Amino acid sequence: MTENQQVLIDSIPQGKLAESNYRLASVAMPEVAEGEVLVKTIAFAITAGTRAGLQGSASYAGAPQTGVVMNATGVGEVVESKDPELPVGAKVMGPTGWQNYSLQKRKQVSVIPDGQDPVHYLGPLGVNGLTAYFGLLQVGQPQAGETVMVSAAAGSVGHLVGQIAKIRQCRVVGVCGSDSKGAVLTQRLGLDAAVNYRDGNYRQSLKEATPDGVDVYFDNTGGTILGSALFRMNVGGRIACCGVVSQYDTDSPEPGPKGVPGLLINKRLTMRGFLVFDFADQYDSARKEIAGWLASGELVSLTDEVRGLKQAPEAFVDLLAGGNLGTRVVRLD
Repeated sequence: MTENQQVLIDSIPQGKLAESNYRLASVAMPEVAEGEVLVKTIAFAITAGTRAGLQGSASYAGAPQTGVVMNATGVGEVVESKDPELPVGAKVMGPTGWQNYSLQKRKQVSVIPDGQDPVHYLGPLGVNGLTAYFGLLQVGQPQAGETVMVSAAAGSVGHLVGQIAKIRQCRVVGVCGSDSKGAVLTQRLGLDAAVNYRDGNYRQSLKEATPDGVDVYFDNTGGTILGSALFRMNVGGRIACCGVVSQYDTDSPEPGPKGVPGLLINKRLTMRGFLVFDFADQYDSARKEIAGWLASGELVSLTDEVRGLKQAPEAFVDLLAGGNLGTRVVRLD
């Protein structure tokens, strides 16, 4: 193999993301320097949060650029090594981007233990699972018997949040974009209720699904869904602000919800934003607990697979339109 295929950002989106914002390129295979390894990508995750990077609204991602490989967390196998800590054959998770091969250093990657499914490190044992775990348990702080509401509940983070809340013996209501997704949430994942935000009767349905109000709201969307949650919150409720997917794929985002700060004051609500990196020193213990839930069957990981590098732009556009169920992964042939 002498060439490396990559998907590059060809133009910064104006309005909604389009496949034409990307282009496929072939470049020379990178040369491995001392302290580096060459990783062959097995799969990478498509996540809504990377759209914020293209928008320039994610400060941790830096300013958007063209002519660079689209960023993504991926899993892969070391095929050439000049680092004794990362031998050939080791499976790793790291910032592979949308490409077949990437150069990595030890500090950039996490080694995947033998016997673990690497793709789980893009879902429950990776950024998505850790985000769900810390955002719910440490920011939301649910107690047994409380009602937890989660938006984008059939998405990569949301479908894990809902199940972890059930493990913590909460009543869980998921908000999603179709009745078919709602059926998966209640019938397969065990949530107590699901509400379709595209239904014209959404607010009444949400009220009926939360007769005792909401104690914890895990927000993946912002916008009108956050607004509807605010009016269902109980006194002393907690809101974990994880993402704003309703605002990413547009150049004219909605204004903030009504009732802020009035509702926060009157109901003594706590509304806290977080990034998963805030909890990096606790990743190992969290992964151990999540792995136990997977092994026991208490936690189900939904993976929505697309095959082939060329399919990544279309898969991203479709995800932003709500086309995914669980974690969307591009598996490379």
